[in-house]
Amino acid sequence: MNNAELAETLVTEHAMSKADARKAVDALMAAIVAAAAKGEEVSLAGFGKFKVKDSPAREGRNPATGEAMQIAASRKLTFTPAKAVKDALNG
Repeated sequence: MNNAELAETLVTEHAMSKADARKAVDALMAAIVAAAAKGEEVSLAGFGKFKVKDSPAREGRNPATGEAMQIAASRKLTFTPAKAVKDALNG
């Protein structure tokens, strides 16, 4: 499912216009990204949590040449599903 399909679900289930549904989906995604950029945790009750985790710098290998190289530190956005989501996925 992509953003357009998610917006279409809002249109059919909540009698919204396509433009309003698309704006709502885009606003939700932008709010999650903005909070994550600040390092905040985003918790959606019954769905899960988005957390920012720091990945330290490390040494790796170039797969083409086998040469050792330094991989820079970075921040990653992780998602932990809520129990209800896990239960729905596992029957």
